[in-house]
Amino acid sequence: MSLAIALAGNPNSGKTTLFNELTGARQHVGNYPGVTVEKKQGTCVSDAGQFNVVDLPGTYSLTAYSLEEVVARDYLVNENPSMIVNIVDASNLERNLYLSVQFMEMGVPVCVALNMMDVAKKRGIRINIEKLSRLLNVPVVPTVARSGEGKKKLLTTIATAIAGNGDKEVTPLNISYGSDLDEALDKMEAIIVSNNFLTQTYPARWTALKYLENDKQIMEIGNIENNHVESLLLSIVEKVTRHLNVTLDTHPEGMIADQRYGFINSVLKQNVVSYAHDPNRLQQSDKIDKIVTNRLAGPVIRVAILMGLYHFTFTYGEIPMGWFEAFFGWLGSVAEGSLPDGLLKSLVVSGIIDGVGGVLGFVPLIMFMFLGISFLEDSGYLARMAFMLDRVFRIFGLHGSSVMAFIVSGGIAGGCAVPGVMATRTLKSPKERLATLLTVPFMNCGAKLPVFALLVAAFFSENKALVMLMITLISWVGALLVARLLRSTIIKGEATPFVMELPPYRLPTIKGLFIHTWERTWQYVKKAGTVILGISILLWAMMTFPGLDMVEKQQFELKRTMVTQGASARVLEELSILKTDAVSPRTLALKQDLHQIDLEEAQAGLKNSFAGRLGVALERVTKFAGFDWRTNIALVGGFAAKEVVVSTLGTAYSLGEVDPEDTESLSDRLRTEEGWGPLTAFSLIIFTIFYAPCFVTVVCIAKEAGSWKWAAFSVIFNTALALGLSVAVYQVGSLILS
Repeated sequence: MSLAIALAGNPNSGKTTLFNELTGARQHVGNYPGVTVEKKQGTCVSDAGQFNVVDLPGTYSLTAYSLEEVVARDYLVNENPSMIVNIVDASNLERNLYLSVQFMEMGVPVCVALNMMDVAKKRGIRINIEKLSRLLNVPVVPTVARSGEGKKKLLTTIATAIAGNGDKEVTPLNISYGSDLDEALDKMEAIIVSNNFLTQTYPARWTALKYLENDKQIMEIGNIENNHVESLLLSIVEKVTRHLNVTLDTHPEGMIADQRYGFINSVLKQNVVSYAHDPNRLQQSDKIDKIVTNRLAGPVIRVAILMGLYHFTFTYGEIPMGWFEAFFGWLGSVAEGSLPDGLLKSLVVSGIIDGVGGVLGFVPLIMFMFLGISFLEDSGYLARMAFMLDRVFRIFGLHGSSVMAFIVSGGIAGGCAVPGVMATRTLKSPKERLATLLTVPFMNCGAKLPVFALLVAAFFSENKALVMLMITLISWVGALLVARLLRSTIIKGEATPFVMELPPYRLPTIKGLFIHTWERTWQYVKKAGTVILGISILLWAMMTFPGLDMVEKQQFELKRTMVTQGASARVLEELSILKTDAVSPRTLALKQDLHQIDLEEAQAGLKNSFAGRLGVALERVTKFAGFDWRTNIALVGGFAAKEVVVSTLGTAYSLGEVDPEDTESLSDRLRTEEGWGPLTAFSLIIFTIFYAPCFVTVVCIAKEAGSWKWAAFSVIFNTALALGLSVAVYQVGSLILS
């Protein structure tokens, strides 16, 4: 039987690293019921037994200030896991034990995994594990999650503790909060117990503490449970709050936090922690930060790192990308030669292979990009990037916490706007939150990356890394300028202060990098194989039907007849031979004439399709940005998902291409296509950066903003902005180049 254990801890404590070490590939990601917070689960098989492991959202507290804290707390109460494994950063023991104390007050079984012992050792910190365990009255196991050190002992300790607990209830920790609060807690606890008020779910003293901490969620539950009892509790809270304010100029929440830290301090001062040298000595991470977060050197280093990331991605991702393109080209030629002419052949070759294959061809590039981002994230540098950008964000009316939402959305490249929009929940100011969630879709998400890679490879092949860096800077500057515009007009309000924790620098583990890269790449592949496949088939149908009517078809047949009239029997026989070196010049010329007629017929059919008609109608406006009707079809498809821009262009140009020997890549086709050039490509890049978010992101914006009007605003405003910028780029560029 699997034992259910939950991993909890502060952000940057190594919780996810330990989860990956315990579960490896036996993990899956979903969402908690009713909310959009990510839920990671996995199975751990060991000599100590089999464990069902849940990775709870990283949190500093169990007081319901954020959705993540509510989710973590609700899971502990409702799912009742056999053990909570609280991952504690050994090098920041005092701060990290604050969450441990709250678990103990809640009366849930806890095992402390004292993680990053190697970092603590380097800093000269010595911890008496046995004494800490005895004073806290919970098991404490030293670990180094990144190397797997202590994993076996941790699992054995967990299994032993669970077996020892049996059906016994864990006695909640009882901390003294001073005479005033203790007296109030005693009164409240008596009322709660005598009325059985929430006692089936929470310990009585813990419920009283939540009322003193002004915990909105518990108060809402209590109001539904028994309005009269809640009124009695609130009257006590109000009385003690007034008293503390008058006598000590403080409030219950502050007093409770102070006393918890006081309890932790009293434990640590009992010879639990000792230092080999001055604890205030400048640590290695601080020394590095003096350089990388410097006001002058920091931005230069940041740009250099981004350039390095793009250079690494294109240099090493291009070779396997060529293999993928060659494979899908071969697959298309096999399907072309095996299937009989007709709709099925067109669907398989143009709709599926050229559509989905065009997106999957970028898998190596995406994988290398995710690998680089995972390295920066796991090393601790992304947190520094957020810290440095806070100075800039304030100028544009955004909050420092907005930085992480931008980075999650693809602030470097390869993220996703959906979790970026969700990440705005950490913002306490509604106006800063709204401005952030409306601008995070401008980031270069993983869905936009194939579009940029296609156009950069086709038209800017000599300066790929530089152009990708330029695209990144344009997206950031554009987002900040739009945020400033919104905060100065329709979303006015004051900026709120920002405090952020900087984790120590670490060398990422190979296993951790592999898991993070695989998770993100697999999400991309899965999306291409499901959502993109469905959209590609739908768009193929729109680009195929209704096609040409009988009169138009007869006109093209008449053209063919006229071209072949007068040709000798020998020429007509040679015409069926595919190898051009085996035919006469007269036959080759005739073959080219017939090919041109076939091409004109295919183009006419595409133009007459439902999608073609829409693209032609839009061309009246988009021609000023350099877009033709086929590009318009692709951009309309991009409203569903940005990867569809690539797959639709692949389908549109393969439907218009009738030579079975033509296996050139989409980049090569665009490079030689009339109307395409660096200026058109750059105009399309600008449009792709700024136009409407994909459909899933729009739904998410509506949900997070609490109104569909903001989702509609995002679609209309972003598209109008994108079109205006693209027109300006194309028209100014045309004047300069003319």
